[in-house]
Amino acid sequence: MTSSTSLPLVLVIGATGHTGGSIVRGLVASGNFVSCFHLRLLRSYPPDAYSFIVQRVAALVRPASQTKPNTEALRASGVEIRLGDLTDGVAKLKEILVGVDIVISAVIASAIKSQKDIIHAAKEVGVKRFVPCDFGTPGKRGVRHLLDEKLEIRDLIKELGVPHTFIDVGWWMQLSLPLPTRSAVPDAWKAVTYALHGPGGLKMLVTNLQHIGVFVARIVADARTLNQAVIVWEDELTQLEAHEIGERASGEADVLKAKRTHHTAEDIKKFSEQADAAVAKDPTSYLAHAMQSQNEYMYSIHVLGENTLANAKALGYLDAQELYPDLPKLTLEEFAKEYYSLPEPGQEFLGV
Repeated sequence: MTSSTSLPLVLVIGATGHTGGSIVRGLVASGNFVSCFHLRLLRSYPPDAYSFIVQRVAALVRPASQTKPNTEALRASGVEIRLGDLTDGVAKLKEILVGVDIVISAVIASAIKSQKDIIHAAKEVGVKRFVPCDFGTPGKRGVRHLLDEKLEIRDLIKELGVPHTFIDVGWWMQLSLPLPTRSAVPDAWKAVTYALHGPGGLKMLVTNLQHIGVFVARIVADARTLNQAVIVWEDELTQLEAHEIGERASGEADVLKAKRTHHTAEDIKKFSEQADAAVAKDPTSYLAHAMQSQNEYMYSIHVLGENTLANAKALGYLDAQELYPDLPKLTLEEFAKEYYSLPEPGQEFLGV
């Protein structure tokens, strides 16, 4: 049995989540991480070779989750399952990383700091590229707690000299549109999607969640992006423009327009202070952290105007659209038509 190619092995952390799932699908679909083995049977008739397709994509899964449906779906798609946890310690994580060339982390927000040990392990075993969990909007320190933690992780990677790529993706298209009234999402989260923030005229970058993996697969296979930051985006528009698109495409223009609320910069600061107090009262509350992050994002995007292509470039990001002009670029208008035709728009909110 011989290999026709020698391709890097990619390990995805958080592969069963929204972003991680998109990344795994993108890696598999790209064909850049598939080895084809040929077994020739010398006495077979007709003489031919049998081909075995082997994915060069692995997923780190907790032992308790190894039989869950999402894990079984990964396994069925040819993804190798490696059992372990970010809290296992450097020695164990080094064993998990044996043979791994690229690590892509898409962990949940509460696990950002937990990436430190696997970064140390990656350094010790010689991982060729580490992509930490960013996949958000660009910005500066001191505005968002979550971004500050992500930038701390970036600092560690640079300090250790681990080869890396930092990838941000703007704001999800799925979170940019007002939810239709028929959505099963709780009313409190529907209300979040009806709100306009800040002065209203600032642009924002948006990307279809399902396309993140397509971009990531290209980025991690590209020598130009090594030790660089890359901004992924598909459209750039104001929040008001996004709402107007959603209202038209949903078929509920008058109803959704009537549900609009307006939050000033002062309102967002007040909501952030309330969320900060809720986090301080119960640091384990997922809802408190989610509201804290939501309000900080809204201030960054719609008051400070940080989620723009101009700002990303000023911060040193490479532009994925310039790097890969052949990849399809979906406008929010096009996405909205697909989104509102779904049986259940807003799946990304369910389970909050």
